[in-house]
Amino acid sequence: MMTREMEFRMERAGLIQVGDQVRLKEDAANTMAGVMYYYTIRDAIAMSNNTKKKLNSLEGVVTKIEASESYWTVTVKIDE
Repeated sequence: MMTREMEFRMERAGLIQVGDQVRLKEDAANTMAGVMYYYTIRDAIAMSNNTKKKLNSLEGVVTKIEASESYWTVTVKIDE
């Protein structure tokens, strides 16, 4: 089994904690570069950047939360 780490941007503190099991929502957008996928930690907690790679699993575990000036970067480990 492969593991993938994905980063999400969270704009409010304290919505999730390291170790939390999370579910993801997948959306797709047609762009000039082709189909791009983006993911949201349910329910509207944090959002990923666009990626060309579609995830095989929509569940993961929060492994890290890092604070920036105006947002938090949440890292989620996803077993694919």
